Amino acid sequence: MLLDVLQGAEAGSFIIFRDSASCPGRRLLKSYVHAALKREEEVHVLEFEASEEELPTGLDVHCAQRLHIHGGFADPLGWIKRSSFTVHQFTSRSISTLISSQPQSKSALLVIDSLSWLVRHLDPVVICKRLQEIRRGGAVKTIIGLLHADLHQISVVGSVCHLASTVISVEPRTNGQWVLAKTTKRTKSGKVLQEEELFSIQENLTVTVHSKVSHTTQTQPETDSVEADPAANLTFNLHLSEMEREAKEKVALPFVFSQEKKSALLNAGQGAGRILYEPDANDDFDQEDPDEDLDV
Repeated sequence: MLLDVLQGAEAGSFIIFRDSASCPGRRLLKSYVHAALKREEEVHVLEFEASEEELPTGLDVHCAQRLHIHGGFADPLGWIKRSSFTVHQFTSRSISTLISSQPQSKSALLVIDSLSWLVRHLDPVVICKRLQEIRRGGAVKTIIGLLHADLHQISVVGSVCHLASTVISVEPRTNGQWVLAKTTKRTKSGKVLQEEELFSIQENLTVTVHSKVSHTTQTQPETDSVEADPAANLTFNLHLSEMEREAKEKVALPFVFSQEKKSALLNAGQGAGRILYEPDANDDFDQEDPDEDLDV
């Protein structure tokens, strides 16, 4: 899967190379840039961690005209006005202006070296929002970012990597000869593909995969899955059998009169009991003074 990613990504993708101090991933990032230039793609690099002379070293001189480096290494925060691009200029409008200033016929590849500079000096929420705006802007075909995972909190790294369609984590091996690449790719259908490979990078920046450690395919959980029955392991029975249900339906509920009882009460005969009341003198009631008996 690592070679498939290096050979070209689909439009609108966002790829993160995740590394650490024990296993830097800049050389793998440079191999991707080399492969993109070989495919005659326009590559724009936001360079914050290396000089403008370091990245082109080892690349084909015939491809150098398609490589556009926007240097922020000398002055990444713009304090002394020596850089052509600063951290605070990382917006969708600024990126579109940089890319449109170069004559080209198709969308470009945007390389951020590195995302850690942005994460350390901007709010992670702002970075995620601007990355989404750049992806939807149309001027950029693919975004490639190098992220130093050991410089940030786990939650911040997870939030940024959640936006990526592909995350390639590089880790050292005990023998020191090869490097382990853990690739996680999210497809448009919702599947998550994961693969671990041992690779090495040649002098000409060509990546060679030596062996595959593991390969797994995961899918999103189905939404119509059957829910567990909460009454399955109880020591008593909450369900009724057919015979018990029929007996329950035949029982008359309290305070519910049947039709026969209603007819008997509504059509009382001559022998039915009646209450007769004859007022006496003490029950004299004055309509004009209802409170006469209260002696007030």
